[in-house]
This record gives sequence, structure tokens and C-alpha cells, in this order.
Amino acid sequence: MTLSTSAPAAAVATAPRRWLAFAVLLAGAFLPPLDFFIVNVALPSIRQDLGATPAQIEWVISAYAATYAVFLITGGRLGDLFGRRRVFLAGMAGFGLASLICGLAASPSVLIAGRVLQGLSAAAMAPQGLASIHALFPEHERSRALAVYGAALGIAAVVAQALGGVLIAADVFGLQWRVIFLINLPIVALVFLAGIPFLPDTRSPTPASLDRLGVLLCALTLGLLVVPLVQGRELGWPWWLCLMLLGAPLVAVGFWRHEVALQRRGGTPLLSPQLARSPRLLAGLVGVLFFYVVSGFFLTFSVYLQDALGASPVVTGLMFVPFGVGYVIGPLTTPAAIRWFGRWVPALGMLLEALGCLVLSLAVDAAAAGERPALVPLILGVGLLGFGQGWALPTLIRSVIDRAPAGGSGMVSGLVNSALQISAALGVAVLGGLFYAVAAPAHSPATLAHGFIAALLGIALCLGLSALLALYASAPRSGSAESL
Repeated sequence: MTLSTSAPAAAVATAPRRWLAFAVLLAGAFLPPLDFFIVNVALPSIRQDLGATPAQIEWVISAYAATYAVFLITGGRLGDLFGRRRVFLAGMAGFGLASLICGLAASPSVLIAGRVLQGLSAAAMAPQGLASIHALFPEHERSRALAVYGAALGIAAVVAQALGGVLIAADVFGLQWRVIFLINLPIVALVFLAGIPFLPDTRSPTPASLDRLGVLLCALTLGLLVVPLVQGRELGWPWWLCLMLLGAPLVAVGFWRHEVALQRRGGTPLLSPQLARSPRLLAGLVGVLFFYVVSGFFLTFSVYLQDALGASPVVTGLMFVPFGVGYVIGPLTTPAAIRWFGRWVPALGMLLEALGCLVLSLAVDAAAAGERPALVPLILGVGLLGFGQGWALPTLIRSVIDRAPAGGSGMVSGLVNSALQISAALGVAVLGGLFYAVAAPAHSPATLAHGFIAALLGIALCLGLSALLALYASAPRSGSAESL
């Protein structure tokens, strides 16, 4: 995503209404992560109401995350080409329509289709925020705006679980789980109407062309990978799903060759082949792919609490509060942690998350079937997950972006964000599939507990691998200081 601005855009930076425009953009940044996380608490209710299968429940999350991931960089380029206000408002309108489809869905298929449209709309809407901040604010105000922007993303993830539980329990107008989608409509309408007068129309003076074939091949690669991982267990791994899974690396190779050829012709590829020249940068991006599989925790913990322990949506939402508290405290202590541990901070954060998974696993294993685990280790385990995430996420992103080639930080930043969403989709697909494979066919409190433990151990393993890759990626260059 290009962050340069044209002369008219630079003139906007001193406009007195820039903070009003920023408030509009902040809502656009807040909604995508909120709708990713808020749905977790509602999944058992959705399954009962719509008769959804476990695979369809996984798709409610994975379809959103995968679509968002594939089209995130393209959304940024559309803003550069056609104007960020226009693309932002189009994305906001699409998000509202998608929320309406989800809220009125009478079948799992319609709900999943709505989630795909939500992911597409979020990919158009979200990238315009960061690019517009660079256009709207002078240098001395930009860091404050970026800090507030980043905090909004974290707060959205933190409050989503509890908010979802409260909304479902309140049963507003008898809407039950549907309210978590329909509540978006007044917010979208307000933001859309405010965006028309307050958002300036900024764009890049030298926008990169769209790599249409690259986007198609990238989407096809991810689809060939995610569809079998979600559907394979439930359908008994038919030959055509196996064929799709085998086809994923072949299409990925075709995608890479297209990107190399496009760059040789002077075009702008979706994924720069320069990445291949930096093995530590590649290792960092792979580490990001292993890191955000923690998304599988939100799905499996919610289902375990409600289906195995009989917890209400409100209690389920409140059980995520220690994660939110840890996630808030973690970044506040990160500067001190960097002074003490340097480049080890991302890896240490992930190891704390893995420790949280192990503490939770032991607590669940020690409890009798259908009985709540001891409260202290439960809170400790969930809190460690949040605290470790608060340490690891920003420092991991920074360490990867710092490895970007000259002039490539915008491209790498977009790739990191896409990698996080792909990781979330794969985490739900693989670890959610593991959870349901162990829990099925009995789906009893005992088997659900065993499935949750298996998912937690899988998350811990992935975090351990990510920690190793992060250490390799952040190793100092020859003659450079060992720092983030």
C-alpha cells in the first residue's frame, strides 16, 4: 500500500476537520476485527438455530478471514487508484449490506456467503485508514494518530467477546445471535453519512497497477488449501478434496512464476520476488503464519464453555476478560521488556502464550467431565495468552517490517497483515478441525474437553515454531546492533 500523497492531499493535512475525518476512519478500522472476534461467542447458538455442521461453523470464521487476507493488499491499491474516500465508503456500504445478510440468514450457506462479502468489504475499507492518516496529519501529529489507531484495533479484539455475550443474552427484540450482525447497521449508516462531508479524497500520485491475475492465483491457492482442511474430516476425505489439497502447491508455484515474470516486464506484482533474496524476512513471514493460529483458541474455548460446561453467552464472554486484561497490560510493559530482553521479546511473548495453553490444558484435564476447571489456573492460563500476545504481536510485526528492503516497508506491512489473516483462517481450519475430530462423534463433555486440550497443545506447538522463526528472523545483521 502506497503511503505517499499528492499535493492536494498534503494541503488537507492542516485542515481543522482532520480529527473528525480520523474518527470516521477509526470506525472503519474498528469494525473488521470486532466482527472477526465477536462471532466466536455466538457459534454454539448459530449451530443450534441454523442446524449448522462443525465444518460450517468453522467456515463462519475462516471464510471471513481468508477473504479479508487475500484482498487486503488489493484494497489498498484500489484506494491509491480511485481515491481513498470513494473506496472507504464503498467498503463501508458493502459491510453494512453483508451484515444485513448475515443477520437475516436462514441457512448456514447464506450466513457464510454474507461473511465472504464482509471480508471483501473489510479488505476495501480497512487499508484506507493508515494511508489517509499519512495524508491528513502533519508529521508532529502523525505518531499520536497512529497510536490511537493501533489501540482501536487492540480494543476491538479485547471487547468483542464480552460484548457478543452481553448482546446475545440481552436478546434484543428476540434477535438472539443475529443482533451481533444487525447492530452494525446503525453504526455503518452513521459512519457512511459522516464520511461524505468529513473525509477528503486522497490518492497516490503514482498508484501501482492492479495485479489481477496475481490476486486470482493467490485466492485460488488459499481456497485449494482451506476448503479441504475445513471439509475433509466431515466428508471423509473424498478424492476431489485430496486433489484440491495436492493442487494448492502447484498453483502457488504458478503464482510465484507469474509474479517474477510481471516484475521483469516492469509491472507491480502483488508479492514482490525481492522477498526471495532475504531468507530472514521470509522466515519472519512464515513465523507470522504460525503465530496467529491462536485464533483457533477463541473458537474452541467458546464451544467448550457452552457445549461442555453449559455456560451462558454472558459467562462465556466474561471468561475472555483475562485475555483482554493481559492484552492491554502486555504492550504497556513492552518498552521495558525490550530494554531487558532486546530481540527476544517476540519469542518470549509466544512462549508465555504457549505456557498459558499448557496451564489451561492441565486445568481442563484435572476437572471432571462437565465440571468447570479450577478458576485460578483458568484465569491464569487465559491471562497468559493475552499478555503474551500483547508482547509478541507488535514486536513481531515490527521486527519483520524492519527487514523490508529499501522502499518496501509498505509492501511488507501489507503482507504481514495478510499473513495474520491467513494464519487466522488456517488456525480455525486446522485446529478447529482437530478439536471436532477428537470431540466427535459423541460430542460429550468429556470428548469436548479432550478436543479442547488437543487444540491447545496444537496452538502451543505452532507458537513454539513461530518463536524459533522469529529469533532467526530478528538476528542482527553483520555489524548491526541487536535490537528491534
